[in-house]
Amino acid sequence: MSVKIREVKVKSILTKTGIPGIDYCINPYVGCSHGCRYCYATFMKRFTAHTEAWGSFVDVRINAPEVLQKQIKGGNKSGNIIISSVTDAYQPVEGKYKLTRQCLEVLLPYQFSISILTKSPLVLRDIDLFKKFGDIEVGVTITTDDEKVRKIFEPHAPPIGARINAIKTLHDNGIKTYAFIGPVLPMNPDAIIEKLRPHVDSVIISRMNYTSKTMQIYRSMNLTRWLDRGFTDKVIGRLKDGFDINKGVL
Repeated sequence: MSVKIREVKVKSILTKTGIPGIDYCINPYVGCSHGCRYCYATFMKRFTAHTEAWGSFVDVRINAPEVLQKQIKGGNKSGNIIISSVTDAYQPVEGKYKLTRQCLEVLLPYQFSISILTKSPLVLRDIDLFKKFGDIEVGVTITTDDEKVRKIFEPHAPPIGARINAIKTLHDNGIKTYAFIGPVLPMNPDAIIEKLRPHVDSVIISRMNYTSKTMQIYRSMNLTRWLDRGFTDKVIGRLKDGFDINKGVL
């Protein structure tokens, strides 16, 4: 798939967020080339001039590190930060532009509490930086154990095996890790538990909350039972038991 890359400049990059337990978010990019069919962040198109389909464009905020430095020096020197909330900070363009890494280098002297969430094994590139933070956790999104399902719902995202290997490598390097199982796609929950449990410190589970985006996919694949609340409750219950989770589900 062809992805339109556009370089843009921003006035702010450290943004206050309403996410529980998180004070700020940093999104070095707008748009995401993974093209996940269920993505909630498609609303970001309202704030751009893009008419392209979601997943076919990425805006690169080329001055993000410099702006971040100015904002921190201007008074934003404490709080929790998530990287990223409406994009994947380690999607393919990060390999070229390295904005996420540069932002982490800016944050390092101030020792913010950092949480990262990605679907990309490119995150392994920055293990050297992660080890220098006193409070950091790195999460990898894994929504299914079935590669066929992944290809349909997350057509341009990295394979499941590569993500699981990323979590394992992070964990083996002493980095605090978590798995984000969300949205819960058709899966074998026991297989997910077996593959992930040895390598994660915590797990977050989230339902498919945007069924209008994916209803036709479920119907065409004869998987509509996965939209039934009772059925998915049982799957989520198995995941919670397997990971020994007592908290609620997003």
